[in-house]
Amino acid sequence: MQSTDKILMIRPANSAYNTETAENNFFQKKINETQEVLTSKAQKEFDDFVAVLQEAGINVFVFDDIKENNTPDAVFPNNWISFHANGDIALYPMFAESRRRERRSDILDGLEDDGVIFNKVFNYTDAEQEGIFLEGTGSLVLDRVNKKAYCALSSRANEDLFIEFCEDFEYMPMAFQAYQTVDNKRLPIYHTNVMMCVGTDIAIVCLDSIDKKSEKSLLIKSLTDDGKEIIKIKESQMESFAGNMLEVRNNNGDKFLVMSTQAYSSLSKSQVEKIESHLNILHSPIETIEALGGGSARCMIAEIFNPTALKVV
Repeated sequence: MQSTDKILMIRPANSAYNTETAENNFFQKKINETQEVLTSKAQKEFDDFVAVLQEAGINVFVFDDIKENNTPDAVFPNNWISFHANGDIALYPMFAESRRRERRSDILDGLEDDGVIFNKVFNYTDAEQEGIFLEGTGSLVLDRVNKKAYCALSSRANEDLFIEFCEDFEYMPMAFQAYQTVDNKRLPIYHTNVMMCVGTDIAIVCLDSIDKKSEKSLLIKSLTDDGKEIIKIKESQMESFAGNMLEVRNNNGDKFLVMSTQAYSSLSKSQVEKIESHLNILHSPIETIEALGGGSARCMIAEIFNPTALKVV
């Protein structure tokens, strides 16, 4: 299936503007507050978001960030790990040194205690020593049904490592270049998942971010060939994180598209109607997290597709 009812989320403990990641994440914004205040605001946003998901019947595995690790972006676990239906997992090389500390074996141990089954580990983290990065399902937008991996190449998404991932997990690679306008310059978008989202029946894409016509045409053809209804968003909507959405399911198999309230508010009435013709919408306000981290609702969720030996409560 394209979506799962089991997800991993990390409650923040050190919310702050990360200068390391801001080097190429142009969605980040500084907030003039103390770290204590920022963390408190981010924690409330996180808790409210988790409550919305749980009330919809989605199983959320919540782990606390470790304050002593000084990991301001730990709230975005999808960048360091991905889970797969055959029990395999992948661990990814991260651009910022501070983000490499987010990888925690105790989280895997905790999930295993809750019945999540792990098989083979594909560990790509040695690539960090060579300055090569591929940041999980931030860099990769996976069509798990049609076995296609979409990737906007950037300093955080190396093409050779992307191809290696596709060979290991048997995905067809769909690489392209995506850009955003920063100070009147066209600069690479740091993560694919801020400009596109692929669900079972829909794809939300900022086609305006793909400057090369041939690459844009190939992307459209790939999605339409797989029966996806393409919902186009503008670059201004992408900047409000309208591309950073994720399809999930609940215990009954009902499908939801999860997004932030900022993203939802940027959508037109017709865009909302198109989405709701396929699945329900869940949204929650996470403005502090979005501003500081330059990521949104999708980034906060690592989907767990692995089989479980125990019933999740």
